[in-house]
Formats: sequence, C-alpha cells, structure tokens
Amino acid sequence: MKKVDLAKVTLGVLFLSLLIVSCFMVLRPFLPALVWATMITIATWPLMQMAQRLLWGKRTLAALLMSSILLLMFVIPLFMALANVAEKAPMLIELGTQISHSPPPELLWLQQVPLVGDKLYEFWQQILASGGQVLFAKLAPYFGQTARWLAAQAGNLGLLFVHFMLTVAICGLLYHSGEKAADGIRRFAHRLAGQRGDNATVLASQAIRAVAMGVVVTALVQSSVAGLGLLIAGIPYTMILVVLMFLLIVAQIGPFPVLIASVGYLYWSGDTTWGTFLLVWSLLAGTMDNFLRPFLIKRGADLPLILILVGVIGGLLAMGIIGLFIGPVVLAVGYTLLDAWIKEDEHPASDKAVAPPQDKAMP
Repeated sequence: MKKVDLAKVTLGVLFLSLLIVSCFMVLRPFLPALVWATMITIATWPLMQMAQRLLWGKRTLAALLMSSILLLMFVIPLFMALANVAEKAPMLIELGTQISHSPPPELLWLQQVPLVGDKLYEFWQQILASGGQVLFAKLAPYFGQTARWLAAQAGNLGLLFVHFMLTVAICGLLYHSGEKAADGIRRFAHRLAGQRGDNATVLASQAIRAVAMGVVVTALVQSSVAGLGLLIAGIPYTMILVVLMFLLIVAQIGPFPVLIASVGYLYWSGDTTWGTFLLVWSLLAGTMDNFLRPFLIKRGADLPLILILVGVIGGLLAMGIIGLFIGPVVLAVGYTLLDAWIKEDEHPASDKAVAPPQDKAMP
C-alpha cells in the first residue's frame, strides 16, 4: 500500500484554499453584476439569437444591439431618475419638515371620489374628531424623518446605477461568446458530478429563465402599463415613479402604493376627471400580474410563487436592492435541483444525458 504524504496533501489543500479565497476577494465587488448579467443573458438568449438571424448572422452586431436595448431599458431611465431625485432631494427634506409642523389636512377632495368618496370623508372626520389631531401630532415628526431618509437613499441608487452599467458590459461579453462560457460551465459541472452535474446545470438555466420571465418581465410590463396611465393623466416625475413601481413589483408589493398616491394627488388638486380615469386604469394595471406572472413562470419551470416571494424578501435583506433580483434566482435554482434530486428514484431514466441544444444556446 502506497504511503500517503500527509504534509504534502495538507499543504496542497491549504494552498488551494488560499487561492480560492484570494480569487473570491478579488472578484467580490463584481459578483452581483456577474450573477445579474448571467441571469439576464440566459433569459434573453433566444432574443439574441433572433437578433443575430435578422442581422445577417453577425454575432457582434447582435451583441451590440442587445446591449444597447438593455442600456435603453435600464441604465438611461435609472440615470434620469437619479438626476431627478438628486435635484429634488432638498425639496423632499423641506416638505418633510413642513409636514412635521403642520396640522392634519381636512381632505375635502375625498368627497369627490366616485362611489366611496362620502364614506371615506366621513371616516376621516371621525378620526379627526376622536383624537386624530393628537395622533397626527405624534406621527408628524416621523413623516419628516421618512422624507429625509428617502432623500438619503440617492447614494444607494447611485451604487445600483454603477452595478447596472457593469452588468450591461458583462452582458455584452456573454452575448458575444456565450457558447464558450456555457460549455466551460457544463464541463466544470460534469467534472464535479458526472452527467448529473451537467443535468443540474441545464435545470438551473431553466429555473433562471423562469424567474426572469415571471418576475422581471412581469415587473417591466406592469410598470410600463401603469406608467403610461400616469403619463396620460399628467402626473409629474413619471420616470421616477415608473422606476419605483418596477422595484415595488419585483419586491412583490405591487404598484398600488404609487398609483393610489397619484390618484389622491389628482383629486387633491381638483382634477376629478383625470383622477377617475387613473383610478380605473390603476385597477386594471395593478391586477394584471395576477394572471401574467403565473403564466410566465409556468412557461419556464413549475415554481411556487411563495418561493419567489421568500427569495425577493430574503435577497433584499441580505444584499440590498440587487438582492431583489438575485434572491429569487438562487432559491429557484436550489429548489429545482433539490426537486430533481428527490425525484431521481421515481424516474431512473433521468440519469440519462440531457442533450445539449443543437444551436449551441446557453444551457
């Protein structure tokens, strides 16, 4: 029996561990953008292939086109929202200070809300009559603090803008040489766990596409429809509100907080016609995700909605705004792989190789 050189093995493991930790520390600032770019590339790979066919089979042109679309969809609107937030930050702080020293409003405009306006106004008057003045006086300082906190978040949005730019750049590289990256990942997975590792990589890509379709595409469509209603109704700072609704929809909160506030603003200013229009539009735009999200998720993979919700909340708490996107993907991949592993005994044939796509698409 060959004698094992314990010192050699130990030093080898320590050296590899040190190398892995060093690589992680170097790549750590880029990991969120890298994960995000991978998710976007996998989800939009069929669109990139369609663009390549339309552009005479030129991969470089297709990669530039897709990167430009991402730039127009994400980076430019976010940059405009950042500029508006930075410009209006002093106004937000001043508004919060004014609210904290002002008496509660009468809200006479509630009477003009269709169907339920009189009841809402009567309910508000009962609140004021039963000590609402004292309650408002206690809550008013928190309104000012909230406004100042929102103004201070511009720095976090600035960091998100940097991640967006880096994500678009990485997406361009992956679009250009996606097959090589996919082949390297599948070879690495096969080296670790044989054919099961390769199958797991394919299942992971399906889970990523399902989350991207069900969460991100739903948020894009719903926030765009809601933003169109705001634009038609003449609500100011529509771009900021669209970005805010997009983040709220990804967080599974929905666009209703922004839409209700916009409807209230119109009634407050006396524009009851456009207020009623936006109220009806809000009901349509705010509920469209009830059928759009399940439909899109089922197209990619059979994922429970509670998994998406937990991933969004956990990702937000763990990684900030970027975690809204990364959290559901991580849980979806883990759930899909665990489910496939559990069902292996039920379907022994699943150990058979999963054939790679004929057109060399991303796995």
